[in-house]
Amino acid sequence: MKDRDVSNPAKPPWIRVRLPHGPTVERVRGLLRGRSLHTVCEEALCPNRGECWGSGTATFLIMGETCTRNCAFCAVRGGEPEPLKPDEASRVAETVKALNLSHVVITSVTRDDLPDGGASAFAQVIERVHSEAAGCSVEVLVPDFRGDEEALKQVVQARPEVLAHNLETVRRLYPRVRPGADYDRSLELLRKARAWVPDIITKSGIMVGLGEEWEEMLEVIHDLRAVGCDIFTVGQYLRPTRAQLPVVRYVEPEIFKSVAHAARKAGFGWVEAGPFVRSSYHAEAAFRNLRAPLAHP
Repeated sequence: MKDRDVSNPAKPPWIRVRLPHGPTVERVRGLLRGRSLHTVCEEALCPNRGECWGSGTATFLIMGETCTRNCAFCAVRGGEPEPLKPDEASRVAETVKALNLSHVVITSVTRDDLPDGGASAFAQVIERVHSEAAGCSVEVLVPDFRGDEEALKQVVQARPEVLAHNLETVRRLYPRVRPGADYDRSLELLRKARAWVPDIITKSGIMVGLGEEWEEMLEVIHDLRAVGCDIFTVGQYLRPTRAQLPVVRYVEPEIFKSVAHAARKAGFGWVEAGPFVRSSYHAEAAFRNLRAPLAHP
């Protein structure tokens, strides 16, 4: 999988995306619109919108829809974000309850403009969902908080059942793919979360098709297991628009199977690997299979 300077190659037969449709999809969309909520499903043009919304689930995107970083792979727009909305946690919790969710994923744009990187907003949503949607487990997909330990502590002390933070790509490609992030800083975030709350489930994932080598993917697997990561996801990078990095290669399904085998052999408790896999794909199944729901007061 050598890095090369090319425009997007033609999509192979196994890359086919169905657009979201149907009554359940419209119900989810209506509830989100009615409460002025955003989902990463739409903002990041996730290829699984149809499947997930069709089953009545969504990954909530909090703290607005404008990111302070401009990662070269991401469709979420960059710029100057709006101020936080104080009632967002209650609106998310109300929607979770209305959808009768048993597991919810909460993520955000990166908010480097905020003193705590938005950690307190994550904590408020976690606590509000646990309070108002009894029995619903919470998974958070967090940014790196610029390595701020106190910010991360705010999130893990709110006791989400799952804490996810994606490496996104291999170490070598960070300067091109994630220029505002740091590979080792992301690993350290996962290590600290596990050290502070030993029973928390941690999760990370990468995209392939950006020029990574097989040995580099194995390095990611080794590095994540070394910090105690439980769940690993790997999916095909799909260029959202011409403003983002081109696809170097559409990775064959057989290679995804090989990556999954290597990850399971390394000790991950749950692995999702396939062209359309994203961080929150089958998130509830992963959590339920690794551990029963935690009890919250």
